[in-house]
Amino acid sequence: MKRIGIPRGMLYYENYPFWKDYFELIGCEVVLSNATNKDIMDIGILNSVDEACLPVKIFHGHVSYLKDKVDYIFIPRIISLQKREYCCPKILGLPAMIKNSVDDLPEILDMVFDIHKTNGLKKGYLDIGRYLDIPDALNIKAFKKAYYGIGKYSKWIESEILPKNRISNPDNINLLVLGHSYDVFDEFLNMDILNKLIKIHINIYIAEDVDNDEIERFSKFTNKRMFWTHGRRIIGAANYYIMNKKIDGIIYLSSFGCGLDSVLIYIVNKLAYQDKMPFMSLTFDEQTGEAGMRTRLEAFLDMMSWRDKNKSYVSTFR
Repeated sequence: MKRIGIPRGMLYYENYPFWKDYFELIGCEVVLSNATNKDIMDIGILNSVDEACLPVKIFHGHVSYLKDKVDYIFIPRIISLQKREYCCPKILGLPAMIKNSVDDLPEILDMVFDIHKTNGLKKGYLDIGRYLDIPDALNIKAFKKAYYGIGKYSKWIESEILPKNRISNPDNINLLVLGHSYDVFDEFLNMDILNKLIKIHINIYIAEDVDNDEIERFSKFTNKRMFWTHGRRIIGAANYYIMNKKIDGIIYLSSFGCGLDSVLIYIVNKLAYQDKMPFMSLTFDEQTGEAGMRTRLEAFLDMMSWRDKNKSYVSTFR
């Protein structure tokens, strides 16, 4: 049985249930790297270029963890997930970065997934099956069965990724925690901020709670179409929650050096300001100290409480 390694980083947080089902249905064993920890981060930093953002460095660490334990490592070249949209350039180039940075790798499954092309998703999986000598009939059947079971994603997020009781009391402060999935869901990278908020009785909402149709509708306020799929989801979710008065504030989690976030934070901050919504961005890298993060978080929540008593005050938008 072929062992397929899946690094627990980057788009793992959006696709793992689908990937796992697909590989198991074609008769492979899926080997998942451990949750991110200091050792994984440190080895990732040593094996990646300095200019990479922290999630990419951490991904290098997960690959290094897996490389001696599997026959193949699955690192797809994901170009687009929607028509007229693209992924982050670092996601597009992730397989090449890994191959040029990490030594002694097993074979990399770096098939192209590009929705712009006709049957681009299906073709990517056909290429995987043929590379692994899987009969086309079995491969297509596995792809369809895994794809139509993709609705399991929401249940997986709730049961395996998110903290329990994240929305526990309607009288609590309601916060939207925004950012790319690998910033919001990797507890080590973000210093377990979701659990920290829950422990002080904050209700947590995320972009993944919003239906795709609502994301599409509420992301159309810009003059030009948002051509980053993940960016469209972030600004669509922010606008949805703000317009529907579902939240009391927004915390945006970002990694230092993220080019997309330099634009997205500005857009979400402006949306929040227009509605007099408290907003804070927290930026992480390998040198971020937990004490500093706690101080900023406590100050933000204190200011929200103070604002609640002084409804007419709102800070200047910058």
